Amino acid sequence: MNLPPLKLYLAAPRGFCAGVDRAIKIVELAIRKWGAPVYVRHEIVHNKFVVDDLRAKGAVFVEDLEDCPDDRPVIFSAHGVPKSVPLAAAARAMIAVDATCPLVTKVHNEAARHSADGLQMVMIGHEGHPETVGTMGQLPPGEVLLVETEADVARLVVRDESALAYITQTTLSVDDTAGIVAALQARFPAIIGPHKEDICYATTNRQAAVKAIAPKIDALLVIGAPNSSNSQRLVEVGRAAGCVYAQLVQRAADIDWRAIEGITSVGITAGASAPEVLVNEVIDAFKARYDTTVELVETAQENVEFKVPRVLREEA
Repeated sequence: MNLPPLKLYLAAPRGFCAGVDRAIKIVELAIRKWGAPVYVRHEIVHNKFVVDDLRAKGAVFVEDLEDCPDDRPVIFSAHGVPKSVPLAAAARAMIAVDATCPLVTKVHNEAARHSADGLQMVMIGHEGHPETVGTMGQLPPGEVLLVETEADVARLVVRDESALAYITQTTLSVDDTAGIVAALQARFPAIIGPHKEDICYATTNRQAAVKAIAPKIDALLVIGAPNSSNSQRLVEVGRAAGCVYAQLVQRAADIDWRAIEGITSVGITAGASAPEVLVNEVIDAFKARYDTTVELVETAQENVEFKVPRVLREEA
């Protein structure tokens, strides 16, 4: 049987970032140390495959601390939580382990530092996303104003135009965020920005890799979850870079083969919370249907690693 030829362009970097890797490790080490069940407030990372795997090992995922018993450990997800959550856990004398990505914690610390200096914060982020909720929850109500678009900037009502700073969600589109930052700086010339950009290295690198493969491909598949902000941004970046067909798939079973019938080149990438096993699954699905050649397009190398909390490095 003669299979039609197809070129796969595999973006690199892709998939797990250091913060996701650390968060998953924290859950696994906690189960090893304290036994099952271990409770996790919110999905540890936004990926069904990962969450289901950890659930099978003994993790129980809940949305509220109230759903956790006092006598079992609770882990806070990689997205971060409002300051009230660890305080409530401490009041109940719970064992709590914080799996917040260190790059999200950096944004939390930045917000606290600026607030201590008397500045009101403007956060560029997506309303309702757990990272945004967690970051805004580091300060009292009204101290962090949320903007999602340049139009939101025009509508902002601030306390003092000369006493403002801005922060951003770590998983945003680099290009879209630059436009919002420019709008903020145009309207509030005195606004203070981060010492180092808040959008994390992994988000930036994955978006750059998509831009590199976009001119070569007829279609782009982003492996990731619908509630994964960084995965959704990769789809948007692909479309903005000229890839008309750019779709998010959770795994190979989600591929719409009819939609890509007749094409000769496909780009594949994965969001920062998608494991490589799902990338391989998608590649195998193409190999079963096409005479496939695979080319790696690498735009950066990543060697970042974050340590797990000390409590999990001690002997169980």
